[in-house]
Amino acid sequence: MRIVSIITAIIVAGLLYLLVMERETLMAWTGAEAPAETDVPEEAQVDTATAIQNVTVNSVRVMARRSVAQELDSAVILRGETQAVRQVEVRAETSGKVVSDPLRNGTLVEAGQLLCEIDPGTREVSKREALAKLAEAKALLPESRARLAEAKAQVPAAEAAILEAEANIPAAEAALSEARAGVPAAEAALTEAEARVPEVESRLIEAESRVPEAKARLREAEAAVPAAQAALEEAQSRVPEAEARVQQAEAQVREAEINLNASQSLARDGFTAQTRLASAEAAFETAKAQVQTAQAGLLAAASGIQAAKSNVETARASVQAAQSGIRNAEAGVIAARTQIANAKAGVQSARSQIEGARARVSSALSGVEGAKTAIASTKSQLEGAQAGVQAAMTGEETALSAIQSAEAGVAAADTEIDRLSIHAPFGGLLETDTAELGALMQPGSACATVIQLNPVKIVAYAPEASVARIEVGAQAGARLVSGREVTGDVSFVSRSADPATRTFRVELEVPNEDLSIRDGQTADIAIEAEGAQAHLVPQSALTLNDEGDLGLRTVSDTETAAFMPVTVLRDTRQGVWVTGLPDTVDIIILGQEYVTDGVPLAPSFEEVIQ
Repeated sequence: MRIVSIITAIIVAGLLYLLVMERETLMAWTGAEAPAETDVPEEAQVDTATAIQNVTVNSVRVMARRSVAQELDSAVILRGETQAVRQVEVRAETSGKVVSDPLRNGTLVEAGQLLCEIDPGTREVSKREALAKLAEAKALLPESRARLAEAKAQVPAAEAAILEAEANIPAAEAALSEARAGVPAAEAALTEAEARVPEVESRLIEAESRVPEAKARLREAEAAVPAAQAALEEAQSRVPEAEARVQQAEAQVREAEINLNASQSLARDGFTAQTRLASAEAAFETAKAQVQTAQAGLLAAASGIQAAKSNVETARASVQAAQSGIRNAEAGVIAARTQIANAKAGVQSARSQIEGARARVSSALSGVEGAKTAIASTKSQLEGAQAGVQAAMTGEETALSAIQSAEAGVAAADTEIDRLSIHAPFGGLLETDTAELGALMQPGSACATVIQLNPVKIVAYAPEASVARIEVGAQAGARLVSGREVTGDVSFVSRSADPATRTFRVELEVPNEDLSIRDGQTADIAIEAEGAQAHLVPQSALTLNDEGDLGLRTVSDTETAAFMPVTVLRDTRQGVWVTGLPDTVDIIILGQEYVTDGVPLAPSFEEVIQ
């Protein structure tokens, strides 16, 4: 196909070259005359020739077709076969001779209908024997349960006695611990009481020693009072003398001031010498200094009086403090003697407590030993009761085991009897005769084959490209080889592909009330799918781009080549239906292999040529 296209392109290119570049030579060779020249301006002739040359040299001539999208019924077309909805080969599960008349193939049977019946033989006898063993085992069960109840009734009393004995132990142990804990406390109390006696005695001695010291301080304080009063009287006697000195000094100041004033007056009038004036001023200053000295002495005398009064008050306070110290020392002596008596009484009380604590310890030890002895006795009783319960439980389990064994025998006999009748698992059609009367059946021997054909399944396998368009519940139609057309719905679409064919199983369910559709008939199937706008193009127009995408070369609005990828919907005898194109498009159907995107074209349309 590609070689033919190449040869055709070469021939077309040669013809175009002869028609354009060697036109005069070609006309002369064919004997035709060139058209008469008209009076066309030279410039127009040059432009026309240039345009023709550009078109013929730079553009590629191709054959194109204008395609308009059409509504395509995109039903999925498959081929498959009919299958029975259900088919089973009924087999025997036990051995024996068939005692029922056979049913012939093609017979309609209902669900549960008897197909084959096997002779029971000795199975009824085995069942009665199993029932007798069951009754015997059940008769032994009440006696075993009564023994178990009696043994269990003895256990709570023994357990209660143990609990009571065990409950007494903590109390006895607590009493023992309490008694033992009381002994160290009593001993500690005795030690503490005995330790207090020397301390209290030392306090008494200390208190008695403070009494003479306090009396000595009192005498010393009383002796200091007269001295302080004498000092006060002496300070008071100095005050008049200090006041007289102050008055004398003030008189001297006034005298010196008078002399100074007179000297200053005479000095201004020139009647006295400056030395006398200076002597008068010095005398005045000396008199003022003596006044200050006298005043200081007066203040000192007053301070002495205050100090003497303070000393007298201090001496009297010391006397009172010494008297208080004597009273406190005497009270301390009395308190220390009282404490000594209390300490000795505490020693006696602590000794009595020690004796009582030791007696309580002995009593608590006796109580603990008695409680432990009671526990040992009650435990032995409990062990005996538990042994009786265990023996009774063993008897009950033996009786229950015998019952279960007998029940298993009865169930096995019933199952064996039930297996004598072989029934149809569902309503349908016999594909084979049932087993013949008198035939010997073995486990696994075939009784009959039953198939169900209403409804009937039509099974097909969809390729990967189409399975996504098939939905469960979609309407579908099928045409059998006989020409009969049936309709149904999609009932199943496989999610897993066949590893060998990479196809997916699709099942249709079709009514078959008259059972006219048989199992295994070939059928052409059309499954309803959503429609699409598609173009019908020649298969030869399809091409690949540099990336390997399938598509078509088209003529753009600017008359250049453009590649458009497409998706193939259906392959028919008239061509290929594809999608992915605009509603109206110019498709290159000849020469698409010699152009690439953007190449200028000189298209010739198929419709125009025709």
